Amino acid sequence: MIQRPLLAIHKFRGLTLAIKLDITDIAASYGAVRALHSVSLNISQGQTVALLGTNGNGKSTLMKCVMGMVRPTQGSINLEIDGAHYDLTKLSTQEIVNLGVAMVPEGRRLFPKLTVEENLLLGAYRDAARSQIVDNLAFCFEAFPLLAERRSQLAGSMSGGQQQMLAIARALMSSPRLLLVDEPSVGLSPLLVSQTITKLKELKDRYDLTVLMAEQNFNQAMRIADYGHIIVHGEIVFHSDVESLKENELVKSFYLGVTQ
Repeated sequence: MIQRPLLAIHKFRGLTLAIKLDITDIAASYGAVRALHSVSLNISQGQTVALLGTNGNGKSTLMKCVMGMVRPTQGSINLEIDGAHYDLTKLSTQEIVNLGVAMVPEGRRLFPKLTVEENLLLGAYRDAARSQIVDNLAFCFEAFPLLAERRSQLAGSMSGGQQQMLAIARALMSSPRLLLVDEPSVGLSPLLVSQTITKLKELKDRYDLTVLMAEQNFNQAMRIADYGHIIVHGEIVFHSDVESLKENELVKSFYLGVTQ
């Protein structure tokens, strides 16, 4: 039995600690190319919010803005943790990670010449996670038994689906309060996409994770999301709870392949 990993539901004296992310009027550019136009969304404790859209519409850019990897040209990104407020647009990526924000990047970005276990240990570098390495490693091996079996295997020799498991587990090693997942379906077969989304849903439900996920596979994203925001050419064109998204005629026609 795992001993209360820090990445599980965060509690103090019987109270669940709260986290909230508010993204307001964010714009961002790459040189003369404007990637985001006045994007706003919010996420509360325990929610999964999906940022939906095809490639090249700004999903990854917004993720990078949250992580401090791209600096917005306007707007604010406010992270509230247990009543304390942090403007992420003014913090470095390291400072944001130390607040408890972790990202599973598009393309996984593992260290291919390091073992599974070595990649996991590299995910535990933030201060709050270092004392929890043993428990969090045990948690990751319980959540992804295959990783326990292959802990000595080089990451670069694993299949795409196995590498995606490792990328998710590496992020969880940092004891995150907010988990960002960028395009988890990229490069995976339909079966592996389904398995990956199922695992994310299981982790979310079991440990009350708060998740922002960028995804172009609408059908799979709707299995896990509470709310969805459709982004087109860097702008949010529609947002609602998942059930309303499923019933929207334009969404059914253009993204879900449903015709009248």
